Amino acid sequence: MSRGVTGWMAVMMSALFCLTFAPTEARSQPAAAKAASSDSFDPRDLSGVWFRGGSVQPGDRGFGPRRTIPTMTPAGEARARTHIPQRGVRADFMQLADFPGDSNDPTVLCNPTGFPRILVDTAPELFEFIHVTGRLLQLNQWERAIRELWMDGRDVPTTENLDIIGPAWYGHSVATWEGDTLVVNTVGMDDRAWLDPFGFPKSFHARIEERYRRADADVLELQLTLYDPAYYATPWVSDIKRWSRDPRENQTMHGWYGMFSGLGELICAPSINAIFLDDPKR
Repeated sequence: MSRGVTGWMAVMMSALFCLTFAPTEARSQPAAAKAASSDSFDPRDLSGVWFRGGSVQPGDRGFGPRRTIPTMTPAGEARARTHIPQRGVRADFMQLADFPGDSNDPTVLCNPTGFPRILVDTAPELFEFIHVTGRLLQLNQWERAIRELWMDGRDVPTTENLDIIGPAWYGHSVATWEGDTLVVNTVGMDDRAWLDPFGFPKSFHARIEERYRRADADVLELQLTLYDPAYYATPWVSDIKRWSRDPRENQTMHGWYGMFSGLGELICAPSINAIFLDDPKR
């Protein structure tokens, strides 16, 4: 992809981002929704649409706390040095791209964002939790990506089973409750997807634990831990990331409700971009 095409994509993505979402302060917060925020709620009911907030800055879009560089193994650091993040999202020991087209960030070419990057690097995009029998579905607005968190008692796939199942962009996830905390373990993630926009890698045999907790009726907290001895000397624990429950009114358009109701289809489509650029009338 040429520098011009990539640059145009970056501009268009920024424009779409700005047009799709109003600032956090402007989002509707009806009196009824505020009244519903009380001490009376089911901490195990995670259903609804969750909004991370427009106040999240580029430095907050990493896996770990801002400016954190974990202790890596020689193999992990060597892999990280092959990743060239875009300027503005960087780790100090990595190369840096002056222009998006000079970065080898796989998402620049519309490759899947992958997990956990889709959670930490897509603010203020939203996700929705839907409880179904034996599973909790996480619908992400970005890429229309769906994660299945299995809650039917199955075990997390072992190394042998993973070799049979193979990698997946969003991994294979098993969830259980520990009190009122939902604990999700994900394995088998495709190692071509970066951990976050800073270019930190993850190996195929990494495991990521998510711990979700409703701090109150309208606040959802998440902390992640990466276990990847191939690339990291110790487990890497994230900061606590927070989402706010988005009022249903913000997610309803002409009677259609939810992530895919037409409020914003945030998908990188390279073929459409190419058609746009090749048409001299545009």
